[in-house]
Amino acid sequence: MTDLTLADADPVSVLLAWLQQSDAAAEALGGRGRVSGVPEAPWPHLVIGHGPGGDLRDLRWATAPEVTLEVHGDPGGWPGKAELRRILLLCAAAAQTVVEAPHTPGRPVINGIRPSGLLVWSPLVDGQPRWLMNLGVTLHP
Repeated sequence: MTDLTLADADPVSVLLAWLQQSDAAAEALGGRGRVSGVPEAPWPHLVIGHGPGGDLRDLRWATAPEVTLEVHGDPGGWPGKAELRRILLLCAAAAQTVVEAPHTPGRPVINGIRPSGLLVWSPLVDGQPRWLMNLGVTLHP
């Protein structure tokens, strides 16, 4: 087995896998199969991707990149703005629980997750409802 390097410490893949199996995220979203890296039905849907900021520190061990969480509603406009915001916050809280989880050998260690900005209401150009937020994720190989 090869030792993990800093390049292997990808917060998106860890949080994606964590939230896809999270009971709390599934309950907030209305069922399983609603967490991925692309906006797709079924709605509402949580999309996880690399964020625009963070801190790579000295590129030797721990880093603190940002991960973006987006919750998309149905193109028809439901659920409403307040409910989508609630769903996003519940999913962000579910993401934070990975810090207390037992470490899985061969996976990066996440030792901190915190909001790194504001919640942003940002509907798509076609009017599809969407909320965004970034999480600062501190992790190491």
